[in-house]
Parts: sequence; structure tokens; C-alpha cells
Amino acid sequence: MSILTDLQERSPAGVLQVGALDDGKPLMRVAPQALPQIAGAAKELGFAHLACITGVDYPDEHEIEVIYNLYNYDQRENLVLKARTSRDEARLPSVSGVWRAALFLERETYDLLGVRFEGHPDLKRILLPEPWVGHPLRKDYEMNRQQFVSKGPQGEDVVSFDPQEGW
Repeated sequence: MSILTDLQERSPAGVLQVGALDDGKPLMRVAPQALPQIAGAAKELGFAHLACITGVDYPDEHEIEVIYNLYNYDQRENLVLKARTSRDEARLPSVSGVWRAALFLERETYDLLGVRFEGHPDLKRILLPEPWVGHPLRKDYEMNRQQFVSKGPQGEDVVSFDPQEGW
């Protein structure tokens, strides 16, 4: 039995589509609410390594797709899970209870794409300072607007847009 068939049997309502990437890696598109259950089942089936969480912004479709790359060291297999969420209310359930690596990977995805992971114990920016405006991997991010970070009187990060401010 293939990993996709096994996961589909465990959560038939949560699996929206199965297939493969161009390089042959098995791919499963899942319903957002089923993500933690399917992630837990994948881990039980040997996919103990969450290698990466990334995402793609699809502004024309008003969605963000979050991509989870998993690896099974015993079987030397890859598995890709994908879940989509609305751009306006970018939220997915956290998988940090399944893989500890998600504690950092979800923070990175939140920082760069603005996806909020519900249930994450410490969701905050990890690469950029908290007051940073925008999410750099979104297609509508203003690349030509320079932001400058300085320290405020209490040691807090202060973001300004005029190069003369904060210097």
C-alpha cells in the first residue's frame, strides 16, 4: 500500500487531492482543518522529519499555499503535504505538536508570508523585527520601500521609513 493510499484511508474527508511532483515525490493536498491529523498519521507511518515549511502567494486566487516537506529515513521516502488558506485571513492549524521543528519553521512562514498558525505556543517573527511592516514573500510586498531598524530608548526595535529617522 502506498503512503498516499494509507493516509487517504485514515482521513478520507481531509484529503482533497493526491498525486506526485514532477520529480516523483508523492504529493497530498489536504483540507486545513485536517492538517494536524494527517501530519500525525504521516509521522506514525515513519515521516519523522519535517525538513521544511514554505509557501507560495497566489494573489489572483486570494490564497496562500503552505507546503510541508517530510522525510522518512527508514524508507528513504519523501512526502509533500500542501494546504491552502485565504490571503485575507491566512490561518492554518499548527503542526508544532507533531514535529518540534515546526516551532521554528512556522515562525519563519509567519514572518515571511503572514500565515498565522493557530495553536503555536510562541508565534512571533523570527527573521525580522516585530514592528517590521509587511511580509517579504507576499507578491504585494513593497520592495522599493526601504525600512530601517534602530533601537528605541528602552532597547526596543524601532522601524522607520525615512533614512534620516533613528540615526
